[in-house]
Amino acid sequence: MFKGNGRAIVDSTIATTKKGWGMKVVIVGGVAGGASAAARLRRLDENAEIVLIERSGFVSYANCGLPYYIGGTIEEREKLTLHTPESLHSRFDIDVRVATEATAIDRAAKQLSVRNLETGETYTESYDYLILSPGAKAAVPNIPGADAARLFTLRTVEDTYAIADFVRGSRPKTAAVIGGGFIGVEMADNLVDWGLSVALYQRPNHVLPILDDDIACFVHNHMREHGVDLYLGASVDALVEEGETITVQSSAGERTFDMVIMAVGVTPESNLAAEAGLELGIKGAIVVDEHMRTSDPAIFAVGDAVQVKNFVTAEDAHIPLAGPANKQGRIAAGNIAGKEERFTGSLGSSVLKVFDLTVAATGLNEAAAQRASIAYDCLRLSPASHATYYPDSSPVRMKVLFDPATGRILGGQAVSGEGAEKRIDVIATAIHGNMTARDLAELDLCYAPPYSSAKDPVNMAGFAICNLLDGLVEQVSWEEALNRPENTLLIDAREPWEIEKRGSTPGAVFFELDKLRDHLDELPRDKRLYVYCQTGVRSYVACRILKQHGFDCINVSGGHAFYAAWEADQAARAQA
Repeated sequence: MFKGNGRAIVDSTIATTKKGWGMKVVIVGGVAGGASAAARLRRLDENAEIVLIERSGFVSYANCGLPYYIGGTIEEREKLTLHTPESLHSRFDIDVRVATEATAIDRAAKQLSVRNLETGETYTESYDYLILSPGAKAAVPNIPGADAARLFTLRTVEDTYAIADFVRGSRPKTAAVIGGGFIGVEMADNLVDWGLSVALYQRPNHVLPILDDDIACFVHNHMREHGVDLYLGASVDALVEEGETITVQSSAGERTFDMVIMAVGVTPESNLAAEAGLELGIKGAIVVDEHMRTSDPAIFAVGDAVQVKNFVTAEDAHIPLAGPANKQGRIAAGNIAGKEERFTGSLGSSVLKVFDLTVAATGLNEAAAQRASIAYDCLRLSPASHATYYPDSSPVRMKVLFDPATGRILGGQAVSGEGAEKRIDVIATAIHGNMTARDLAELDLCYAPPYSSAKDPVNMAGFAICNLLDGLVEQVSWEEALNRPENTLLIDAREPWEIEKRGSTPGAVFFELDKLRDHLDELPRDKRLYVYCQTGVRSYVACRILKQHGFDCINVSGGHAFYAAWEADQAARAQA
């Protein structure tokens, strides 16, 4: 029944376990979207004939776990495989054919042209319904040296094994990572864990496009602390391979490495759909409706190859993530089985590990809101991950975007040693439910000292946004504070030991919060007062005191913690 060299491959002539199949569904591509569609379709329809065609040698694997095998966190190759052809056949009675490529779709005849990549055999496969889940491929820019032997991309299990075998066999000491998205940052982390000296090149001005620059600063500083050299705003122009080295030529200069990882993003694998005349959209992604149906009613498409709706803006988007792909596979299968199911859009909720930091985001960041011409304001805060009297509490650097008119939550970002993903999951739920800041303030979230505080960081965000909406305080960003008008005064409301330990901001005047009322007569009433503390909480209290005593004051969002991160990042950039 199975054959192959070290891989279980279901023979295309496999004898089925039953006769008299009902409708026939052919699925092109496995992994998240295709495999989940196949499994759910079987759960909904025991009589459907299901054929799953996968070009690679692996039908269902932990795509997001690939960097951690390279770094050694995941030690066994078998751990990356979620389902094999054998397990899908034995459990779900699915005809799985790996190392098999779909080469053309005849929509009129409802037939798929197929080629066995090991034998070269070609044949046609009929279908009643077709699900396309071809995924996306690693993008490689058209630059000299893009075909270098020491250049690797990471998208498939085969890519992972190639990189891991090179690292373990050739023992490189240095590596360049080109691209600062999820894969690029995770690869930098794991290569450092393996003992390599790593430099990361990113053409935009900060890593991780899901973040805004003021949150990304914390990630930059942490990566540098772990030895990663960052070249931000640097474009790579060419790669030059000579013997056992490869030189990166960039706008930041030339530097030679033992290997290079190209991680500049992905492009949809939509050639099959394009050649069949199906409608394509953003980046060549396959256009589908809310039922995951393409422009051909007999063909569905799911996963990284499809165009979806941004849940917040309702605009077309390409959001290649595993979570949406799994949901889309379920929805396509449900609709084929006669259910009425809809994919309402994607928030792009995501999380990643950056050494011992957790970075998470959902919904809109400032750049996305600006592109969509959506009015927004944002709150920056640094609440503790759990009760500070319980050991090992750490700050959660958060940023929450909201509608300044209604308080509706639009997006969130968080960076912390612990707890970031928990808070962003709550923010994602709030966005999906069209909740407002007042809803965040009222949420009844679980509390015990090892896990949270009585006022959870999400509650704190709700409280602070409500204060803004109710006119209890005004706020500005650090960029605005540093470029404030002349007839103003910058006030540091922290305690003396904090200023000595953590530094202050140029031009700031010190007025300790707890003694502020005793020094009101020393403050000018003809100037606007810009007030900050370490995180923004005490400066809010200071603003309330000042405002009720007739002063014109404004709170600097994020406090000195955000300024210090930005300042450190700027200093490191200047030296790069």
